[in-house]
Amino acid sequence: MKKIVVLFLFCSQLAIGSDGYWAKTGHRVVGEIAQEYINGKTKRALKELLGTASLAEVANFADEIKSDTLYRKFGAWHYVNYPLDKKYHEVTPSKWGDIVQAIETCKQKVSDKTLARTERSFYLKFLVHLIGDLHQPMHAGRAEDRGGNDIQLQWFDSGTNLHRVWDGDMINSYGMSFSELADRLSRLSRKEVRTLQQGSVIDWLEESHEIAGRIYGSVNTGEKLMFRYSYLWWPTVEDSLQKGGVRLAKVLNELF
Repeated sequence: MKKIVVLFLFCSQLAIGSDGYWAKTGHRVVGEIAQEYINGKTKRALKELLGTASLAEVANFADEIKSDTLYRKFGAWHYVNYPLDKKYHEVTPSKWGDIVQAIETCKQKVSDKTLARTERSFYLKFLVHLIGDLHQPMHAGRAEDRGGNDIQLQWFDSGTNLHRVWDGDMINSYGMSFSELADRLSRLSRKEVRTLQQGSVIDWLEESHEIAGRIYGSVNTGEKLMFRYSYLWWPTVEDSLQKGGVRLAKVLNELF
């Protein structure tokens, strides 16, 4: 897994109010990587439910439907916020749901062959998105600042916030398409894949939560972030995207 960042490639969000995890590019990266590690049985099941659409193509579905008020009830599904010194099981679950509850619901719906194909397809596309969200550390941040949305910053010469820096600013500044970035990240041995796929959804969440704690300590409110921030944190972005894709493949292979 590459860690070297070529600085000249850099130019010049889910608590509510952000633009979506890793921006659209990042979600597609996760889907593209997962496509490499799903087995034949899973590919056949995906074709039945998604038709000719790839995982990368459906990866942003759950963000795209946000503008429709019919789907407002799914807003809390994209994240979970809890104190940095706590574990997920040490806090009271939100009555509105959270990303852990949502992933489990999606898995149950997709697995239920008594449901209509359209319903199973809906929850499958949502699941693809949520596994990506799970690996954006600021989707496992603190409630008091809405996962970093209320921490105002500058990205080069533009106003932003800590959540948005991780949702899109860094990855968009990197300047690669989703397929280029996925290709850069997706060369793993079988042993590396097995290692990354170890653990449960809760384990993966706690991993993101721990990274979020370090991210909070990496900035000061109002700070102007530039090349140095990208240089220091880009390896974490790559790792998170890689893990999201490989683990999405594990979830799908287990489902089908």
